Formats: sequence, C-alpha cells, structure tokens
Amino acid sequence: MSSFRFLHAADLHLDSPLRGLARRGEAAGAFVEATRRALENLVAKAIELEVAFLIIAGDVYDGDWKDYATGQFFVRQMGRLARANIKVFLIRGNHDAESVITRNLPLPDNVHSFPVGAAESIGLPALGVTLHGRGFGTRHVPENVVLSYPPAASGQFNIGLLHTSLTGREGHDVYAPCTVEDLTRLGYDYWALGHIHQREVVSESPAVVFPGNLQGRHARETGPKGATLVSVENGRIMQMEALALDVARFAHVELDLSGLADIPAFHAAAGRVLAEARAEAEGRPLALRLTLTGRTDLHAHLTAHAEQVHEDMQALAFHAGADVLIEKVRLATSARQQAVQALELAGFEAILDEVAADPAFRADLAATLAILRGKAPVEALGLMEMDAASPEVMADDVLTEARARVAATLGEANAEDAA
Repeated sequence: MSSFRFLHAADLHLDSPLRGLARRGEAAGAFVEATRRALENLVAKAIELEVAFLIIAGDVYDGDWKDYATGQFFVRQMGRLARANIKVFLIRGNHDAESVITRNLPLPDNVHSFPVGAAESIGLPALGVTLHGRGFGTRHVPENVVLSYPPAASGQFNIGLLHTSLTGREGHDVYAPCTVEDLTRLGYDYWALGHIHQREVVSESPAVVFPGNLQGRHARETGPKGATLVSVENGRIMQMEALALDVARFAHVELDLSGLADIPAFHAAAGRVLAEARAEAEGRPLALRLTLTGRTDLHAHLTAHAEQVHEDMQALAFHAGADVLIEKVRLATSARQQAVQALELAGFEAILDEVAADPAFRADLAATLAILRGKAPVEALGLMEMDAASPEVMADDVLTEARARVAATLGEANAEDAA
C-alpha cells in the first residue's frame, strides 16, 4: 500500500441563511457569504496539501436551491480540484437528499456521488484504497443502513462514508441510527461520518470521525469549524488533524455581575470579556451571545432597559473590533438578596428543580415545541433558532429561561414588599 493524505469534510450547508444576525445590517456581511468562503478555504487547502482525494460526508447543501447560483458555485469549486487532479467522493445527507434537491447540474469527472438506496464500493488501485458509501433519497431515514454495507475489501485501506446520528447526539434529530459496534464489524479502517456539527473522534481503532460542519451557521455552532486531515502510511493511519477552515465564528460568553456595584464597573467587565472573546476568534469576524448572570443590584436596571443594554454591549464590542457582533444578550441575573429569599420560601427552588426534571413534563413541552416548529413559517423559525435544534434541546432552553424569569420576578416582588 502507498502513503497518501485525504481530507474529510461534511455538512457544508452551502448558502445556509443567517441565524440570529438578520437584523444586524451591513455589519453582518462577513457571515452572509461564510459558507461559500469556507468551501473556498477547503478547496485551497486540499490543493495546497496535494491530498489524494476529498470526502464530503453529506449535506453539501442546506436544502433546495433558491436558484442555480448555489449549484454553480459548488461546480466551480469542484472544477478547481479537477484541475489539480484531486478526486472528490460525496454522499447525500438529510438536507440534500435526492427528494429535497429539485435542481441539478453536471459535476466534473473528478467528483463521484455515491448512489442513494444501496451502498456502492469504489476502488482506487493506485493507492490500495476502497471506499464504500451511499446517499439518501429522503430527508428521514429511521433504519440502520450500515447493516447493508459490504465487508472490507481484503488487502485494501477501507473507508466508509455515512451520514448518521449514530446512537444519538444532543441537538440533532435521529438519522440513520447505528452503533460503533455495527461499524467495527465491517472491518473498515476509517469511517467518514457526517450529520453531527461538532467535531468528534468517536473511536480511534477503527477511526470513526465526525469532522463537524465546515462553517458555523448560528449561535449553537460555536468554536473552530473545518475538516479533518488524515495521513496514511503503508495502510495505517498515522495522524488525524483538525483543520480550522471557517471564515467567521460564533461564541458564547457568560459574565457574572455579582459584586459589581454600578454601570461603569459592568461596562469595564464587559469590555474585558469581549476583548478576550475576539482574541479567541483568531482574527475572524465574531458573532457573540453574551449571557449576564449573578445576583446583582443592577438587575432592576438591566431588565427595565434591555434594549439599551444590548446596544451598550454592541458599542463595547465595536471597541474590541469592528467585526465583533452581539448576536444576543441574555439576561439571567437576579436581585442580589431578595431573589435568594424568595426562592427559599416554601422550598420553591426545590419545586423548580422537580418540575424541570419531570420526564412527563419535559416530553410534553418538547412535543408542543415540535408542533410549533412544524407549523411556523421558516423565517420565524430562523429568528427563534427553532430550525437549528431538536425539540428536546429547545425544551432545555425554555426551562432555563423560565427558571431565570421566575427567579427575577420573585426577586423584584420581594424587593417591593421589603420597601
């Protein structure tokens, strides 16, 4: 077997719309084209490293194209790889399933799209590599399709391509479920997975890898995004390296206001955490969700002037950098003393814990949110981020927000009584 390198990417979601930044105007410009620029980075890196091939494990597209421009952009990038003699192997996922994408364009000869409905094996004799994969015809795949994949080709470096949630991952709907044991049984050397947007090396022997999505698209997709570079020598994986290829980044920051006595102190503390967040973005445009926590005397001011607080934080963000946006300010503060007393009344904090942990209540809330997501317009879902999370995760967010609001309301009521 020869030595070679390949890139494994997934979940490009080309031309995915903005999430949480739609009202930020021209300042959000870097995010509008982010998925395209990230693909350009991926292609440039593949050419620079002279990889033998590129794998894209599903969801090239975010959904059906609004027009042919989305498809033409992808074709143009694949053409760059063709001129560099780099092959591309891809599968369809749930977002770009055959039934979802109604338009199509001819792809360059260097691109092989695995068929839907049944697994196919493709050999690369010069490298001693065999790839096995299948795409999907529909958006929902509840069955374990790995059971239909062929066993490893003898004497070859075997790679499996699959778009799957495995046994389930937080924030993602169940899709083509299977276990690591199901994958291991086939004897492949590397499983190139897609669907989960957080990078994860599920197993090292055999290698089972989610590279994460190529570019964060909303506030739930934080931190570096990119692809995995795999180096193979004489049929053995020597290294799996995460490459950051994103062009804009999302982040969450919490700021504890406990002990801060006035607005200038609050602004000074906010300025410091915003500067730190910008530094961690490594020069990329940054969209930041800032959560204000803690028991503080500033609580009443913050809740009464929420819009002013948001705009103040955006101004301070621009002090840190012209490309730092405040995606959202979450108020999770409470009045300093009164909230503690109120929550302690009649064991109210324990009651909140019990309600939040009740499986029946959580299931009912998740079901209600799922119905709402199914009926609401797509644009509204985007603004509420309800298109980006499972009903279970949305239920967690609702319960967290409700708990904070209950604590805040009780604290304010208790403060009024004390006065």
